[in-house]
Amino acid sequence: MHITLAPMEGVVDHLMRDMLTQIGGFDLCVTEFLRIVDQLMPERVFYRMCPELRTQGLTAAGTPVKVQLLGQDGNWLAENAVRATALGSHGIDLNFGCPAKTVNKSRGGAVLLRDPQTLYDIVSAVRKAVPKEQSVSAKMRLGFDDTSLALENAQAIADAGADLLVIHARTKVDGYKPPAYWDWIARIKQQVDIPIVANGEIWSKQDASACQLQSDCENIMLGRGALAMPNLAQVVKNSQQRMPWQGVKALLIQYSGYELYGEKGKYYPNRLKQWLGYLKREYQEADELFMRIRTLKDCDALLAQISL
Repeated sequence: MHITLAPMEGVVDHLMRDMLTQIGGFDLCVTEFLRIVDQLMPERVFYRMCPELRTQGLTAAGTPVKVQLLGQDGNWLAENAVRATALGSHGIDLNFGCPAKTVNKSRGGAVLLRDPQTLYDIVSAVRKAVPKEQSVSAKMRLGFDDTSLALENAQAIADAGADLLVIHARTKVDGYKPPAYWDWIARIKQQVDIPIVANGEIWSKQDASACQLQSDCENIMLGRGALAMPNLAQVVKNSQQRMPWQGVKALLIQYSGYELYGEKGKYYPNRLKQWLGYLKREYQEADELFMRIRTLKDCDALLAQISL
């Protein structure tokens, strides 16, 4: 089983990637998306979003990182894909799944699922530009308004030369509401002849097994579930027990060190509260901690509460 850590905008940055891959179980990480419009982005932009490029595209734990690009212009995406791989990205991922309204309004992310030809043109341009030894993958949802184009979209991506397709088993309209329609992935897999990775609504080992069975996919991508249970990849792959709260608390303190003394210190209170929002799904203690800190904005006061 190959497990990928999902790209989650505003959540899974290089700090979270570092911490989760140190816990183990992940075979690949995908970055938050880099929005491409009409220019070749400076190298500093790639390094800022993916500092792992300075260490051969690997996290401190040695897990490869792949840069994700989002946009609608195949030529500009291709140029930026070449730069990303030259800087050390382990391949390129293309975002056809982001449901954010601001992104979709500017013809990025999931809205492109209304136009299979555009998907084909983008993937084809990137695949032709990037060295053959570099993987080009795409992440899509089952559709925008509905699933009527799911098969056509997946086939367009495959026909354009993608090496891998990740499918989040919901439409844009579904958002993140359960359930995920894993059986739809199996339907696509029967007709599309490239490797497929299943994604969506995997919170436990039982969910992972059900997803694999219903999607007919061995390989999976974990997103929100890995934030709710930090060792979920190890639970799924190696049957570890759920990380105890004391272990999670140690991670929160470690995360505090990353955030407070890094370039993102000013965002730390909101980031911590955001993570606790996921953790409280699995840990009552996270809910209690959240209630204690929800009105706090001072970093030292937050850290004092975590350390109690």
